[in-house]
Amino acid sequence: MSNISNIPPKVFTVSAALFGLLLTDDLNTNEQNALGNWLMLASQVLCTNSAFMQLQNGINQGANNMGGIPNNQETVVMLEKMVRALQKEIQDIKNNL
Repeated sequence: MSNISNIPPKVFTVSAALFGLLLTDDLNTNEQNALGNWLMLASQVLCTNSAFMQLQNGINQGANNMGGIPNNQETVVMLEKMVRALQKEIQDIKNNL
């Protein structure tokens, strides 16, 4: 899998879509659901692992150049923005019911 970075992004994406479509012909709905959930779990493991590795790299870089890690105030501001955005989304959903 070390050559995965050599695949063009569009080809990579289309190949995943085609693979998924090919699987639908040979599987019933329960099998599709089970396999889909299994693939999503495997994907989440990959995403979680790479996110944590990026975090560690950022911490290491921040220690080297003093400033790569956001301070507590920046973190609070970012979280407050996220909370406001989520509240707006919730209100929009309520308004559309």
